[in-house]
Amino acid sequence: MRALLVRDVMTTSVVTVAPDLGYKQIADLLVEVGVSALPVVGDDRRVLGVVSEADLLHKVEYNGADVHPGLFERRRSREAKQKATGETAAELMTGPAVTVAASAPLTVAARLMERHNVKRLPVVDDDGHLTGIVARRDLLRRYLRTDDEIRADVLDGVLSGVLWLDPIEVAVAVAEGHVSLTGKVDRRSTAQIAVRLTRAIDGVVGVTDELEWGFDDTTLQRRYAFDV
Repeated sequence: MRALLVRDVMTTSVVTVAPDLGYKQIADLLVEVGVSALPVVGDDRRVLGVVSEADLLHKVEYNGADVHPGLFERRRSREAKQKATGETAAELMTGPAVTVAASAPLTVAARLMERHNVKRLPVVDDDGHLTGIVARRDLLRRYLRTDDEIRADVLDGVLSGVLWLDPIEVAVAVAEGHVSLTGKVDRRSTAQIAVRLTRAIDGVVGVTDELEWGFDDTTLQRRYAFDV
């Protein structure tokens, strides 16, 4: 049982642009490839930034208007005006680029996208070189696993592999990615761990916990923590 990593779902064939590529060529390439943003990379394949449709639209937004920043103008407005005068990828791009490691779990990529409000991330190796790109839709691949695959991970990876439980002690049913656990285990903490590990399995959209236990060891844990 191994959680999916960024390298498992990323696209390895990535169209990139050089820092000196011109405005029109960038616009043409975005339309031709059918994407909203492209990584800007140097000769060493290190990601310098990302140039997007939004970056190019600043020129349309101001369309010859005064682009000299005011003394008390907000930072975002100053940057937009600066990009409106840009002619190359280096002048138009947003940088430094927000990247993600190929070895990162999908949850890390999802949090980066949410935090920085971006739809895709350049993927880099341990040396910072571009190896691919991951988009929001790629992160959904973890939920494309079959119910049989998920059930096997619960049985072999969680119950037998981690908790050393006999398969007859816990019944596992999976329907459309939702897992139901029923049966009886020795301790309450064992049941809690089983549910928590099951939720973390790729493809699981929810867990119904119907597990019973013979001994509530969590009360002892709380009592010990209180006494200490």
